[in-house]
Amino acid sequence: MAALRLRRAGAALAAASAVIAVGAAAAWPSASASDPSTAALEAARQLVAQPGAAPPPRAAQRAVLAGSTPAEPLDVLVVGGGATGCGVALDAATRGLRVGLVEREDFSSGTSSRSTKLIHGGVRYLEKAVFNLDYGQLKLVFHALKERKQVIANAPHLCHALPCMTPCFNWFEVVYYWFGLKFYDLVAGRRLLHLSRYYSVDESVELFPTLAKNDHNRSLRGTVVYYDGQMNDSRLNVGLACTAAVVGAAVLNYAEVVSLIKDKSEERIIGARIRDTLSGKEFEAFAKVVVNAAGPFCDSVRKMADSNAVPMICPSSGVHIVLPDYYSPEGMGLIVPKTKDGRVVFMLPWLGRTVAGTTDSSTAITMLPEPHEDEIQFILDAISDYLNVQVRRSDVLSAWSGIRPLAMDPSAKNTESISRDHVVFEDYPGLITITGGKWTTYRSMAEDAVNAAVRSGNLKPANGCVTDNLRIVGGYGWDPASFTVLAQNYRRMKRTYGGKVIPGAVDSAISKHLSHAYGTLAEQVATIAQNEGLGKRLAHGYPFLEAEVAYCARHEYCESAVDFVARRCRLAFLDTDAARRALPRIIEILASEHKWDKARQKVELQKGKEFLETFKSSKNAQFSDGKHNGR
Repeated sequence: MAALRLRRAGAALAAASAVIAVGAAAAWPSASASDPSTAALEAARQLVAQPGAAPPPRAAQRAVLAGSTPAEPLDVLVVGGGATGCGVALDAATRGLRVGLVEREDFSSGTSSRSTKLIHGGVRYLEKAVFNLDYGQLKLVFHALKERKQVIANAPHLCHALPCMTPCFNWFEVVYYWFGLKFYDLVAGRRLLHLSRYYSVDESVELFPTLAKNDHNRSLRGTVVYYDGQMNDSRLNVGLACTAAVVGAAVLNYAEVVSLIKDKSEERIIGARIRDTLSGKEFEAFAKVVVNAAGPFCDSVRKMADSNAVPMICPSSGVHIVLPDYYSPEGMGLIVPKTKDGRVVFMLPWLGRTVAGTTDSSTAITMLPEPHEDEIQFILDAISDYLNVQVRRSDVLSAWSGIRPLAMDPSAKNTESISRDHVVFEDYPGLITITGGKWTTYRSMAEDAVNAAVRSGNLKPANGCVTDNLRIVGGYGWDPASFTVLAQNYRRMKRTYGGKVIPGAVDSAISKHLSHAYGTLAEQVATIAQNEGLGKRLAHGYPFLEAEVAYCARHEYCESAVDFVARRCRLAFLDTDAARRALPRIIEILASEHKWDKARQKVELQKGKEFLETFKSSKNAQFSDGKHNGR
């Protein structure tokens, strides 16, 4: 039986290989193709690469938006500050268009901060392409692999290649995964990260010490290791927003679209009425085209234009948990493509901890989705089958749920299939909706949306898309050894409880964290830590500094304690209890930066605690430990 399956797999692989050359030519531009927008790219690079590149203050951004008029509108107004929305703003601004972006909450406050943290080409899509001889799926993989390489190249401090180990418990699995992942390498072509390879049982356990050699009367036969990318998702998203602002886009968080504005004939969208949720004041912003990039909430924006709009979002919940670092070795992930119940499960090292997941189930659309206890237990059960350590519910440091905006194209004849690819659609003149897709392809999704906006509004961009080769702020001049500059040239000045300021070293953990989080802008953070007495750690055992709070408030539109603890330093995702303990000091620093009174500080503390309650760590979850009852 296994031999027959292997022959079938081999036949399918050979058939799919026959279209590889055609697929590569169709999906990738020629290496010799010249971009006519060289001058525009160089101008954008100079702005982004300048020392201390910083976006304009929030008040100035709001003034630009409010200053638009029907006679002098923006070219593009983007609704939504996730990865795609910020990507659209950056793309349009670098084409010489007048661009505004509004986000109801904070940049990356939704799905874009709650991802798997992987930048992947889609191994499962490749499997479907081979066995179904589906050229459409194969093109998706080509496309995703191209974008994977570019995401890593354009944010080198926030993204890196990650080896992922696939355990094999019989020789058929060894051959199957080896062939399949070699084909993945082949499809990647010149955008290959590293070659996949087989490791023996002993080699595998040496690389991943907690990997079980036996699983339910099955013995490990070895593993196949392949490479995908990994990122710090919300910091990448914030970096995109800041980069867009640096090159000329007016980006504004905490700006909610209350309604869309139509022209006098009611035939076209020409702008939006916006409420600044920090001040409570409303204003109007006018644009030739509005791009709806609101993720799971894009149907709500569409219904502002047409109350009878057919829904196009099928929300799916993905739950992840964070465990201590000893669950997985540094620099090696574990991915099981098919568990005993047919689902995918993984464990990945991330920011000094282990992230495990995931689930895929239908859900309601809410602002703060919460993981259910049974979903957390499913992940714990699934990973325990492959580990030789006791998997305990009490080890869960944080758990979160994200909503994937799976999309149906309202114009498609067959609405039964839900696409994992993105959809660009104009169902009301002047309103372009972009949704679906995945983090890996955010840049090309944005490019497609801007192309559609140009057509819809008859816009006159100065040049074509240049984001393919544009790094984000902090990326130019960065290399993996940049952290040594911080370690050698800076000191942390820490204020004791008695008020005395004492020096401390910027050790390797802190310098590496700052370098990877801020790129070449890390020296600005280190300067604040050294010169302003903000060099103390915010939480024991974590490299996050008080100086980061001040820096993010000044240069990254950090407007609340939750903004910082969840999307600037990631502590909420790494350790909910540590984040809760750090809240008072974070609020104290933000109060100094933003001139908050005592009442506002009290509100911030309450909101911070309520937000952290949605992260079901072992400290704030009510659970019956069940099979995971170790303490």
